Amino acid sequence: MTDKDRSQRITDLDALKVFTHPLRIRLYRALFTARSATASHLADQVDEAVSLVSYHLRKMAAHGFIVEDPGHGTDGRERWWTVSAERGFSFRNADFDDRPEGAAVLAQVTRQLLATRAERYQQYLDEQAAWSREWTSAAFSSEFMPLLTADELQQMADEIVELMQRWTDRGRTAEDSGDTEGREHVAVQMYGFPFRP
Repeated sequence: MTDKDRSQRITDLDALKVFTHPLRIRLYRALFTARSATASHLADQVDEAVSLVSYHLRKMAAHGFIVEDPGHGTDGRERWWTVSAERGFSFRNADFDDRPEGAAVLAQVTRQLLATRAERYQQYLDEQAAWSREWTSAAFSSEFMPLLTADELQQMADEIVELMQRWTDRGRTAEDSGDTEGREHVAVQMYGFPFRP
């Protein structure tokens, strides 16, 4: 398994701080979906100035979240970027709870991720009339409330990640082979956290 095959687990606090900026989250997602793009391409997608996008791309590159794409831009005029880990990034609370600033940064990044996820879902809700009945019937929103131990929650999370990675790999394989007929990017958002009624 190559580095590109695995998700990138963030354990460095300075690296995690990269995602305290909402534009960087949007750019990372856009690049993850596009697989390879220039600052100009991404600027069009996020409706920001190319110079600002370039700045934020360099910040993400400095921490290894994105790298120059060797398969593009051979003329040297445009810099093409790609994500450094095929499966994105992840982080765990336990990696930061030994540092006072860690909890604050972790909360800020998690809130930024939640805000961008909610924004994406709200956009779908606003635009769902433009989607075919096939797609709106397949879309789902669910909440479950099982009574679990912390170990069981971790086991469930691991199983969900494995399931989602299998479906993500299936889509990537189809895309790589040019089989994109009838395919759309799909956001699947799930959360698992304890609560007391």
